[in-house]
Amino acid sequence: MQLISSLPLVSVLWMTGLSPAACEINPVSCRLWAEPQQPGLSMNGDFVIGGIFSIHYYTKSEQITYTSIPPQPQCSGSMDLREMRFARAMEFTIHEINNSTDLLPGIRLGYQIHDSCTAVPMAIKVGFQFANGIDPVFNVSVSCEKSVAAAVPAVVGESSSTPSISMARMLGLFRIPQVSPFATCACLSDKRQYPAFFRTVPSDHHQAAALARMVKHFGWTWIGAVRSDSDYGNNGMASFLKAAQEEGICVEYSEAYYRTQPRSKLERVANVIRRSTARVIVAFVASGDMKFLLEELAREPPPPLQWIGSETWITDVDFLKFNMCSGAVGFGIPPSVIPGLREFLLDLTPAQALKSPLLTELWERSFSCNLKGQTGFFEGTRECDGSEDFHTLHNQYTDTSQLRITNMVYKATYAIAHAIHSIICNGTKCDKTIQFAPWQIFNELKKVNFMTKNGYRVTFDSSGDPVAVYDLINWQVKRDGSLTFVTVGHYDSSKPRGQEFSMSRPISWVSGETEVPVSVCSESCPPGTRKAMQKGRPICCYDCIPCAEGEISNMTDSLDCMHCPPEFWPNTKQDSCLPKPVEFLSWDDNLSIILTAFSVAGAVMAVSVAGVFYKHRNSPIVRANNSELSFLLLFSLTLCFLCSLTFIGRPSEWSCMLRHTAFGITFVLCISCVLGKTIVVLMAFRATLPGSNVMKWFGPPQQRLSVLAFTLIQVLICVLWLKISPPFPLKNLKHYKERIILECGLGSAIGFWAVLGYIGFLALLCFVLAFLARKLPDNFNEAKFITFSMLIFCAVWITFIPAYVSSPGKFTVAVEIFAILSSSFGLIICIFVPKCFIIVFRPEQNTKKHLMGKVPSKAL
Repeated sequence: MQLISSLPLVSVLWMTGLSPAACEINPVSCRLWAEPQQPGLSMNGDFVIGGIFSIHYYTKSEQITYTSIPPQPQCSGSMDLREMRFARAMEFTIHEINNSTDLLPGIRLGYQIHDSCTAVPMAIKVGFQFANGIDPVFNVSVSCEKSVAAAVPAVVGESSSTPSISMARMLGLFRIPQVSPFATCACLSDKRQYPAFFRTVPSDHHQAAALARMVKHFGWTWIGAVRSDSDYGNNGMASFLKAAQEEGICVEYSEAYYRTQPRSKLERVANVIRRSTARVIVAFVASGDMKFLLEELAREPPPPLQWIGSETWITDVDFLKFNMCSGAVGFGIPPSVIPGLREFLLDLTPAQALKSPLLTELWERSFSCNLKGQTGFFEGTRECDGSEDFHTLHNQYTDTSQLRITNMVYKATYAIAHAIHSIICNGTKCDKTIQFAPWQIFNELKKVNFMTKNGYRVTFDSSGDPVAVYDLINWQVKRDGSLTFVTVGHYDSSKPRGQEFSMSRPISWVSGETEVPVSVCSESCPPGTRKAMQKGRPICCYDCIPCAEGEISNMTDSLDCMHCPPEFWPNTKQDSCLPKPVEFLSWDDNLSIILTAFSVAGAVMAVSVAGVFYKHRNSPIVRANNSELSFLLLFSLTLCFLCSLTFIGRPSEWSCMLRHTAFGITFVLCISCVLGKTIVVLMAFRATLPGSNVMKWFGPPQQRLSVLAFTLIQVLICVLWLKISPPFPLKNLKHYKERIILECGLGSAIGFWAVLGYIGFLALLCFVLAFLARKLPDNFNEAKFITFSMLIFCAVWITFIPAYVSSPGKFTVAVEIFAILSSSFGLIICIFVPKCFIIVFRPEQNTKKHLMGKVPSKAL
């Protein structure tokens, strides 16, 4: 470090491309870099602190002829009165320190304050002067290798990031600390490139993150972006865009402009802003560039825009004249109060102004007059007469109501003074003869931790940055129509994540609106829809697609829809899942009521027939038709009618087993009785033939055994079915997507079809036998009626199969009940109704002669 800091000027020239030989061959080359720039403000002292500020925006450019020494670069253009206030604030701070009895007692600090013209060449030139401490006149006879001590131990400045970067690279080689009050580029936190750089203003890294979170907080996902085409703008915008991307914010355009670029570039940027659809624009722009941009936009104002500003211009009072920026918000350094500063700034006399070119220009520009003995900045104007008074002026120089960046200058100067105090002072005793190198100041600056006289903590982290604290500034319209700064919130990076940002009062938006403006590429997708990206466009541009059938989205701007659980289904808005309605043939269903009525009516009919038969049990027609099997058949038909009721109601484990087994057994009992009656008819005819004794083989005992045997086979089938895989309650989720069918699962399909198949087999056998006996020569041949009944029975159950398979939901059960009732009614009507008709209405036919066919029958 000591070796580097003692390098002579020629070594630095060699680093910049000028070798020692170049100094000897062409001394002018060295002089161009070595000739010192006269300070704008200066004062001698025991230790001189350097200062550099962007007081002007341009340098005079003259054509180089290569035949004569080029003139020294000079600043030109209008004076930035705000920067002039910064420079004088450094003066004030050093005077305050010199009058202090606690800090550097007995030590007098001096200063050399330069104007960089916001230009890199001028900043580097001044940086060389600070580093080498060369005499005002360059002596070519002096060896280029002569070692020269540094002129200043530390530097306050620069205000702009780009000149600060250039200076920091060069001063860092010598570990000359540079404390900037206003260079915010996040790149300057890189200690590998800028090891000796400190600043009292927060890094743009924090501001960019805070701006992105604020944009996200207010729901703006479609924004425009403009920046200064400089290190400040490019690095700041890059940090913001990275943070914005993480927050899901899209940028419609990102334009850059620098004030020295052609006007056509400025016009193009302005036209992009005018044509854009984004209603929010983030401007990471230096004050000088922002002024040109707003003036260009004012010529043809765009639609109302919500401006989001960086701290460089959001607190600059010069921009309050642009009403198009009403409602602008952005983060700025908190305001402060520096006691005594205003009096110092206003206490300026013509005699004092004449001591410095900068103060002379300030005086003459402020009062539009020429001081005596000066060429003047306003040729042809009046001569100043001494009556001018800064107390009567209202401009950026005299405005001490905010003192945001001015306080950063105040803190930077005090930080350097505390570092010097740590080296040369022991308590209240200081030794001005102590020699120290700039790198010692650099080491002490890393450790400073103190409170300024106006109550602000000063400390630096490992990157040379302070804790980031911002005010959220809002440009609000006053009653007189003018704009003013209003603090509406705060940001403190030292707080836990998520708690850094807080609001303290409402924001007045663009055009004085109280509602947050909307700036989106596509409107938010409501619940029930999902976002579908538009091909070739940013992710913030999308279409809202309704969720597919069976899917929901319960959040705004959902990327995907979710499937409802199996037993749930979306509501009509498709934003929530509701339990699917459960469907079964309930007792209160109209169809159930009708089927129940028919079932009960059938049972009543069967009981009534049984009553008629019982009452006339000794009549020929009853006795001739095997009264025992008839009563058993009527009993089984009653059970058939009533078993249909087990199919109605909510399926349960017991009801499912009961309905199928009861149906199977009762129907087999019924068909067994019919089959027995059919066999009896056939046997009775055979018994009438001479020599036949067949009836002894199929008498009443055999009839009972046959019915019992046929029924026991069905009982055995049902027992095996229930044992192996019984019917069970089942929630059918497949048949309907939007509702659940509660039904009885078959368990074993083989068991179910075995039960039906056995019933079908008996019915078919009965039909064949009855068909064979249909033409037997009795007047009242029961086989005819059994044939019709079996024909109906078989037709019903044959059509039942496809109807059962294809019927949806509860109608499956209704079809099964309908088949049971239809076949049961077919049996009772075909077999018993004709007999009952004769018994009740035609008793004259209820005789043995008539039954034997010995009396001619009449039409019924």
